[in-house]
Amino acid sequence: MGIQPQESRESTATQLHNRSFLTEQQEIVRQTAEKVAREIIAPTAADRDKSKAWPAEELEALAKLGFMGMMIPEAYGGSDTGFLSYCLALEEISAADCGVGTIFHVHNMSHYPITLFGTEEQKAQYLPPGARGNSIGAWLLTEPHAGSDTAALRTTARRDGDYFVVNGSKQFISNGSEAGTALILAVTDQSAGKRGITAFVVDTATPGYVVTRLEEKLGQHTAHTAQVQLDNLRIPASSVLGEIGGGYRIAMAGLADGRIAVAAQAVGVAKAAVAAAIQYAREREAYGAPIFNLQAISFRLAEMATQMEVARQYYLHAARLLEAGIPCTKEASMAKLFATEMAERVCSDALQVHGGYGYLRDFPVERYCRDVRVTKIYEGTSDIQKVIIARNL
Repeated sequence: MGIQPQESRESTATQLHNRSFLTEQQEIVRQTAEKVAREIIAPTAADRDKSKAWPAEELEALAKLGFMGMMIPEAYGGSDTGFLSYCLALEEISAADCGVGTIFHVHNMSHYPITLFGTEEQKAQYLPPGARGNSIGAWLLTEPHAGSDTAALRTTARRDGDYFVVNGSKQFISNGSEAGTALILAVTDQSAGKRGITAFVVDTATPGYVVTRLEEKLGQHTAHTAQVQLDNLRIPASSVLGEIGGGYRIAMAGLADGRIAVAAQAVGVAKAAVAAAIQYAREREAYGAPIFNLQAISFRLAEMATQMEVARQYYLHAARLLEAGIPCTKEASMAKLFATEMAERVCSDALQVHGGYGYLRDFPVERYCRDVRVTKIYEGTSDIQKVIIARNL
């Protein structure tokens, strides 16, 4: 029995979704995201992984359906579908291509603070092009010496009359090389600690915003990650997002959202891996029968599917808490910790089910393993999640 091409195997991921008591609108969002992911994003994922090409056409397709403005109010051109729907869409997109999922996630989450803290002028300037996908968003927070420790930022913003002059280096910036809109965290008062950090919303065409390199990465090759140098970036005082000294609070305000969303992303990759493994096990024969009939294989698949589904149900639980306005710091960290650790195991097990073929780029599972590994690092490492969970026990 022959092995089906990659596109056919990836499409079987849709068969594994439990609707999880979704509302009619949420199910429509999920189905629409699954359709565009299956028909437009998945077929070109392997080639993009090899070429490291930016997915311009795929992002345009997402934008036309309203996905690039999911966290933006309708008054500014967004679809404002709610956070749980957003996570469902991210899961489906990431199942097709985790890198596109990262671009999509960073774009939406970099525009969301503008809706919460921006002035009317900032909203009118930045949100409509963001919702249309005409201006990609990026969050410039991480620095070479400051990752999880946000309070250790070294980038400075010095007041100069009606302007601020920003200097510093930002590291591991997703979308940084392609962005039109950037949120930048910088120190405006070095003596004030966390209260001396300010957020700015900036047009990246401003002189002084310099992309110095694109990182060579293990996975998610289509999601470009940049080092950005801010070299005497001169921006008007009207670029301040929120209030001067309120940047740390803005950065922390979106942590639960981001961690739950990354859990959804990890579940999406795991779902694709489970589907690929099941399909392969049904088609691959050994000893005169499909290897699915071997207990060692079927039991492994049962564990993979169980862990994936449990992770999904818990991220949905955390998302519902967040939408209801219920504090969920612990639940968000639990969702991310469990889902990302699970996804790495499940993707590795999917590769094992494929045997030697799983190690080849002819099959998608080796890409799933590479792509999903970083979910245990960004938006707070697994160890950081354990620290947060322990503090909230």
